[in-house]
Amino acid sequence: MDWSGIFAFSIPPLETLVRGTVMYWLLFLLFRFVVRRDVGSMGIADILLIVIVADAAQNGMAGDGKSVSDAALLVSTLVAWNMALDRVAFHFPWMRRFVDPEKIMLIRNGRKLRGNMRRQSITDEELEAKYRQQGIECIEDVKALYLEADGNVSVIKRK
Repeated sequence: MDWSGIFAFSIPPLETLVRGTVMYWLLFLLFRFVVRRDVGSMGIADILLIVIVADAAQNGMAGDGKSVSDAALLVSTLVAWNMALDRVAFHFPWMRRFVDPEKIMLIRNGRKLRGNMRRQSITDEELEAKYRQQGIECIEDVKALYLEADGNVSVIKRK
């Protein structure tokens, strides 16, 4: 068995760090600003997109890397960027606004906010399903409904 082939770097470690960093930020920006934030669920198309993006990004990140060390360094780079973003966002509100999308009000005092729905590509049917899941029968009983940063929905009932 060729132990050096398994554990020795097959490409320069700095190249792996740069590739991992570039792909992390490209994917972060793509998913943060381009990919639609869903209404609390993942569909088949969303899962397919993630699988395809992962496969497409793999070559850009790994290059000619073939060893365990190359893969370990690449994974460590991606995890480090993720942890760094979380930590910076925790300590600095301006960064939190960049990392996490703001909540968006979709219903106010029983009325749909069509502009916000349109910007988030949320249909009437999706919105109605969300307040029904909270046990609310009609929109007039909703004081406020928000699409949260994580894609879930928060509902405040009228008294």
